[in-house]
Amino acid sequence: MKRLLHLRQVSHGYREAGAWRTVLRGVDLDVDEGEQLALIGQSGSGKSTLMHLIGGLDLPQAGTIRFGETDLAALGEPARTLWRRRQVGFIYQFFNLIPTLTVIENVLLPLELNGVTEPRGRPAALALLAEVGLGERAESYPDRLSGGEQQRVAIVRALVHQPPLVLADEPTGNLDAATGEQVLDLLDRLVRARGRTLILVTHSAEVARRADRRVRLVDGRIAPVA
Repeated sequence: MKRLLHLRQVSHGYREAGAWRTVLRGVDLDVDEGEQLALIGQSGSGKSTLMHLIGGLDLPQAGTIRFGETDLAALGEPARTLWRRRQVGFIYQFFNLIPTLTVIENVLLPLELNGVTEPRGRPAALALLAEVGLGERAESYPDRLSGGEQQRVAIVRALVHQPPLVLADEPTGNLDAATGEQVLDLLDRLVRARGRTLILVTHSAEVARRADRRVRLVDGRIAPVA
């Protein structure tokens, strides 16, 4: 398989309550195209920080992160924003749908940010909503949907612009067990069918077992998975 992500000696931290807190300590990680990777660890272990760095939301204070041939640290903030819009789809625990926009308007946002107009993007967005069983809810507002339905919309939004990389941060953390299983089944099917790479942050061993590979973070370092 072709290498998609290459991290070497990535370290990061921040100042908290007047003291410096190191979150990541020399992380080395490679991820292949089409791979599903579960990033596990206790709260505060650095999972979300590492996800933000991989997604270009922040830059590491030391080390390198390469996406294909692109060195993220070599990109200025405007270029990194454009890279992120085109290359990454994000899925969050709390859905992050815009409440004043309809389902279809939420889904169209990534396309519009990439210069795809509503008339051009609407057919693909509607087709993907239909694929997740929400074709008839396109004109509904998020507050009219269940939690599971909102997360399905969030998955569609993350995939509609066909990004090579999908980052999911505790995507079932706000759902009951049965609904979470359904969402994970759907996410797995859609990502694999499209050959996308998925990095999934979770504290759940059961969720992590669905991935092709698991990586554990302990005190900011990669540790063996039992």
